[in-house]
Amino acid sequence: MTEIIDREAAPATTGGRTYNTWARNDTLEDYSLRYAPKSFRRWSPYVVATTALGGIAYLADFAIGGSIAVSHGFSSALVAILAAAVVIFLTGIPISYYSAKYSIDMDLLTRGAGFGYLGSTLTSVIYASFTFIFFALEGSIMAQALELGLHIPLAVGYLVCSLIILPLVIYGMTALSKMQVWTQPVWLVLMVAPFVSIAVQEPEKFSQFTHFAGNSPTGSGISMLGIGAGAGVALSLIAQIGEQVDYLRFMPDKTPQNSRQWWGAVLSAGPGWVVLGAAKQIGGAFLAFYIAGSVGLAKANEPIQQYVHGFETFAAPVALGLATFFVILSQVKINSTNAYSGSLSWSNFFSRLTHRHPGRVVYIFLNVGIALALMEGGVFGFLNTVLGFYSNVAIAWIGAVVADLVINKPLGLSPSYIEFKRAHLHHFNPVGFGSMLIASAVSIAAYFEAFGDYGKAYSPFIALFLAMVLSPLFAVLTKGTYYIARVDDLEEPLLAADGLPSAALLTCTVCTTDFERPDVANCPFHAGAICSLCCSLEKDCHDSCKSGSGSGPGPVTLAPPTVRSAD
Repeated sequence: MTEIIDREAAPATTGGRTYNTWARNDTLEDYSLRYAPKSFRRWSPYVVATTALGGIAYLADFAIGGSIAVSHGFSSALVAILAAAVVIFLTGIPISYYSAKYSIDMDLLTRGAGFGYLGSTLTSVIYASFTFIFFALEGSIMAQALELGLHIPLAVGYLVCSLIILPLVIYGMTALSKMQVWTQPVWLVLMVAPFVSIAVQEPEKFSQFTHFAGNSPTGSGISMLGIGAGAGVALSLIAQIGEQVDYLRFMPDKTPQNSRQWWGAVLSAGPGWVVLGAAKQIGGAFLAFYIAGSVGLAKANEPIQQYVHGFETFAAPVALGLATFFVILSQVKINSTNAYSGSLSWSNFFSRLTHRHPGRVVYIFLNVGIALALMEGGVFGFLNTVLGFYSNVAIAWIGAVVADLVINKPLGLSPSYIEFKRAHLHHFNPVGFGSMLIASAVSIAAYFEAFGDYGKAYSPFIALFLAMVLSPLFAVLTKGTYYIARVDDLEEPLLAADGLPSAALLTCTVCTTDFERPDVANCPFHAGAICSLCCSLEKDCHDSCKSGSGSGPGPVTLAPPTVRSAD
């Protein structure tokens, strides 16, 4: 594994802006609002993929699968889980590819995929909501394990589960990559062990599982309402692709030499997460059936209960301790990712609204604090309701982004590349932003039974369909004029001679720090080059660079930027 050396940018002393220590430390900051530069992306595709996949060690999949099976029976649950997995996999492919290719996170990708600079602020909140909702669900599962295994009261357990995540997340990718790589083999062995044991000792349980009815009024057979409702819960996980690309943005540039490894890492750690995710949901449904007779249907979807009884099949004397360890390990792996990704989203959100950036680390505490409040409020008890509602908004957002990437760009309705810098974007782009708002509004109305029982059950699919149709329609109607507010007029080209993003360094006139070419724009207000973060935080320019976009007066004469080759 390649080690990433800490390097702090020198404080700005002549350019007029100084960032605090947290915001200036690349290892802490992890380029939370920026393009991830080539100089920082020194991990191999394997390490990046392993780190990204380590984050899906969560046990909410077991709880979700168990909950769907208990509510709708075996057949409906199986079809619902597989249908949701297909949708999530297909939508995850273009998002993962563009993020890895352009070395940007989900927020920056959304900006350039039809939402505009300020339009993506709403999606930052949607994404942040995903991270703290699932942090709360995963933390609740860990607290259940602490209560059962160590007799720690739930209220105290929620606090413990929140605090132990903070040290890991503060050091970002540098610390998380090591933790995920070293813990992954242990986690995999413990996860599959109960299923292997049951297959050896009680193989008939798997055939009996196909007749599990749970609380379903239609029994274990197919129910179209059950399929729709179950898929809606599973589709709430569609925003997980955002957490995957938070790591995939650190992929090295794709070259002829690493092409196979690059694609393997992007596909396995991007959309590929849902293959294991769907398997875990089906496994959770099976374990819920397996223990329902012992603990009752109400507790059958609790992962700690599932694994205590699963480990009892081959390690009864230490089953409780082993299950407690497994749950804690799983939840530390995923909640470190939830807290990390949440800090990126809140950083993007507040930087645009307040024009201030105290550093990504500050927003870790905000995200974890919200999650802790949800845990104390008993969010786990409303699992299906919370996730079913959330999926309507999340899938409208993802659908609009995917439509731009797979329809608008190939048809020439939008630029072929991803532009994320404020200096080159309109505030709002109706193509993606408008599509998401309309699709969300209609699907939420359907969720609240405006279109009957079937409309409620299939509301997430309504959101996806509308977003995918409206995006190209709006792109045609607007003729793509809301994507780019001004051309990139820096003399230094974006691409190097080998066709890869240029690593040439340009000095920002505001913070006097060097940044790679893709992260820099020309600034009339400061008469020189400006990095994307200083551009985001500038509140006095009134977007004077974007003449003709309704953002301010025309450009002024620019001083030539300082350019030098990367070391």
